[in-house]
Amino acid sequence: VRLVESGGGLVQPGGSLRLSCAASGSFDSINTMGWYRHTSGKQRELVASITSGDTTNYSDSVKGRFIISRDNAKNTVFLQMNSLKPEDTAVYYCNLKWGPFDAWGQGTQVTVSS
Repeated sequence: VRLVESGGGLVQPGGSLRLSCAASGSFDSINTMGWYRHTSGKQRELVASITSGDTTNYSDSVKGRFIISRDNAKNTVFLQMNSLKPEDTAVYYCNLKWGPFDAWGQGTQVTVSS
């Protein structure tokens, strides 16, 4: 299974970015896709996740600002990030879970700075 992320970059506080992650390979159609982020000195944390049935889960720190969605036909998950704050700066990783398995993307840097 391969996950390819795109959409990271530098944005000013209050701005928006949209991350995408396309999954390829062999995995169960019943799965959960999600985004995690990691900042140096901190543990990797769940940002948001979405099941193949479109049930979503958000970290309290991003509720009301970020929106996760997916296109099951294209095995792609999106993270629309609005009202970005400097504390959102991190490497964002895409994750796919199915049964006892999971896969990770290579990570994409998001930097929120003026």
